[in-house]
Amino acid sequence: MYAFKKTAVVVTSAALLTMSATVPALADDKPGKADKADKADEKPKPPDTMSKVGGIRLSRPGTQLELRGDAPVLPKKLSGRSWIVADAQSGDVLAAHNAHWRLAPASTMKMLLADTLLPRFPKTREHKVDPSDLEGMGAGSSVVGIKENQTYTARELWLGAFLASGNDAVHVLCAMNGGKKKTVLDMNKRAQELQALDTYVVNPDGYDAKGQVSSAYDLTLIARSGMQKKDFREYAATATAKFPGKEKKGGKKGKPFEIQNTNRLLTGARGVTPYPGIAGVKNGSTTHAGTTFTGVAERDGTVLLVTVMNPDSDESSAVYKETARLLDWGFAASGKVAPVGELVPPKDVKVGGGASEAAPAPGKEKNEGATPAAAASEGSSGLGIALAVVGGAVALVGAGVFVVNRRWPLGRRARS
Repeated sequence: MYAFKKTAVVVTSAALLTMSATVPALADDKPGKADKADKADEKPKPPDTMSKVGGIRLSRPGTQLELRGDAPVLPKKLSGRSWIVADAQSGDVLAAHNAHWRLAPASTMKMLLADTLLPRFPKTREHKVDPSDLEGMGAGSSVVGIKENQTYTARELWLGAFLASGNDAVHVLCAMNGGKKKTVLDMNKRAQELQALDTYVVNPDGYDAKGQVSSAYDLTLIARSGMQKKDFREYAATATAKFPGKEKKGGKKGKPFEIQNTNRLLTGARGVTPYPGIAGVKNGSTTHAGTTFTGVAERDGTVLLVTVMNPDSDESSAVYKETARLLDWGFAASGKVAPVGELVPPKDVKVGGGASEAAPAPGKEKNEGATPAAAASEGSSGLGIALAVVGGAVALVGAGVFVVNRRWPLGRRARS
């Protein structure tokens, strides 16, 4: 097993950038337009100094990279305001660009919602939707089609949140957790535990809000934590699924309809080539945030996490294509570059190895290694993704130790 490297980090607190959305946010499947300030010479610039979490070089503006020998140069077509390429297993940051720049995250914020709430609800837990559950959604929100006075399982709601990026599903999940206000507090607390200190949550669904920010570094930390949860991996890697339709009179189930994951590197939608080995994670798009994406993929035993925030390229589906270029580069550069930083472990865990026999801490996921599991998309017409959990647990969080198994869940094209 790879263990997280034990490195002292200097954590600095900086005031959150104040951001406000001047126009309504867009649904996640509608790429946002850049703000007027993005034009020509008026483009926003990163702060001169940013958070030092993960290493001093990550606090500096601009591209951080240290090539060795025959290491490949970075791709040319990179326009993201902020991006990062990291080894998901060792935690090494292979390259970064304005990694700690606090920017609007859009629906990538849903990764933190899932990392925070998934352990609290069994998949089979049911909830009847009260009309008040759906109050307060922003205009133009992406929705999966939740119906008032209809009962859904937690699994169905999570599929709606992950695949359709449904803000309606998120609001119902918040209601199950005691409401939006409590959920926001829980998410901000979880961000602090993960040392995602650039992150501040205002809306659990990621809808544009004054003061709501994250960073490429933080979103990568959050995704890394989430991918250690079995259910998170399942939902993130599901390409299509059946979702309950409107119930008929007498409480009879309605005809289910198909929902598709908005992650185009997973589905190949809108002319984007599916990325080999992709296993999630989450995309987002709003007027203020532009497009954002965090992806995880495996190749030849190497697992990489890439986050790209707000590319200003005119290229169609730029956030996905730039992510794919960075993944290609990262796999080619693995072992040929000196790390410029690291993904730090959560505050409350000890870094170390030899934890494979440790018992899970109370409330944590049990070791999943007893039986290889697979979660394939439902009714995917050949476009599904399967998760292959092989060789024991992907991760074990227990007895104060945080370790990641060498073998990660692999995204695989499943054809039925």
